[in-house]
Amino acid sequence: MQFNPHDYQQYAIEYIENHEIAAVLLDMGLGKTAITLTALYDLLFDYFEITRVLVIAPLRVARNTWPQEIEKWNHLKDIRYSVAVGTEKERLEAFQKDADIYIINRENVQWMVDHVPFEFDAIVVDELSSFKNWNSKRFKSLLKVRPRAKRVIGLTGTPSGNGLMDLFAEFKVLDMGQRLGRFITKYRLEYFRPDRMNGQVVYSYKLLPGAEKRIYDKISDITISTKATDHLKMPELINSEFPVYMDEDEQCIYDQMCGDLTAQLKEGEVTAANAGVLSGKLCQMANGAVYTDDGNVDLIHERKLDALEDIIESMNGRPLLVAYWYKHDLDRIEERLRMRKIEFARLDSDASIARWNRGEIPVALIHPASAGHGLNLQSGGSTLCWRVPGPWRRRCGGRWPSWPRCGRRRTWSSTPPTTPLRGFGGSFCASSATAGRPGR
Repeated sequence: MQFNPHDYQQYAIEYIENHEIAAVLLDMGLGKTAITLTALYDLLFDYFEITRVLVIAPLRVARNTWPQEIEKWNHLKDIRYSVAVGTEKERLEAFQKDADIYIINRENVQWMVDHVPFEFDAIVVDELSSFKNWNSKRFKSLLKVRPRAKRVIGLTGTPSGNGLMDLFAEFKVLDMGQRLGRFITKYRLEYFRPDRMNGQVVYSYKLLPGAEKRIYDKISDITISTKATDHLKMPELINSEFPVYMDEDEQCIYDQMCGDLTAQLKEGEVTAANAGVLSGKLCQMANGAVYTDDGNVDLIHERKLDALEDIIESMNGRPLLVAYWYKHDLDRIEERLRMRKIEFARLDSDASIARWNRGEIPVALIHPASAGHGLNLQSGGSTLCWRVPGPWRRRCGGRWPSWPRCGRRRTWSSTPPTTPLRGFGGSFCASSATAGRPGR
């Protein structure tokens, strides 16, 4: 496929080429991988500034997305790459191959530093936010070899998902502490003050007045950031609500659990020790089943399964991606689809993802946490049935705004480009909108 970069993509490519350290903070769907590969191609074969590149990415992104992007674009056909995932033997063989780009999953960074000679002059950290923990082994291992690379590129769409405290470790990986400091204690003292405390124990920090601007000024010389809404002309997002209501008996069980923090069911007793556990139990009940204290699954209702069946029928054969949260949800969905002889597949392997993108799977099942970063799912369809309860949906919301990291479906690269995004979701039940704060 011919790569015709948009203006912002061309700017980002040139930015990477002109900065030895680059933090590329672009929203999902803006083409970070294609941008980075194009810049690496120029640095490898036009400017001869680098010879060997190490790409660190989440497992599925390393195994699928980067190779797919290299194969996809015509101008990248000369790049030789090697994917170092799998068993230790397979990883060692991958690093022994003669290649320009070596791709490894982030979980094996420590292993790589300990077992593979570090002969890379450029590092790409895809999903920089996965290095936000300054105490993690992967962070400490990468810092050991960071001085040997003359170019470092950090990619992410969510650099500070939990606040600006995350930026310390992420930018230390890039510049070894030149901008935000080498020590987390000094960073806290300079930009934050304690917020929630219990004696001398600090549970959270709050930004000092003006600290946000000072942090941004510190990192501005190596950072490029843009939002998808500034550049993408996307088809209209259509949200369709399918309310699902419990009957009187089912609602009674729900209300009893909500008020008493306990309920006696057929398969055993369900209890909640605190409000957090209660919220999870109520969400399970709203979805149709709940885990008892003994670990059994007690069925409450099948109303969401009935609604899902209606939605699948209304699709008239068009692909539908179904997001679930609980294991018993998955089991019950699969049982219902088998009973109705509806073809489906879990998106839990390279082969199933490839089949989805070819349009061969009418109903695909996926967990939001497994699609949080960088999966290319935009070719398979444009409709999501969201069965994840509200509080959990909000927890995933940063990366599943209305599509899972296939939020890129709504971008210029979508196929077909005019397909609108339609999101389906059922409500909990009549009173379960308060499940996030039970009993109040």
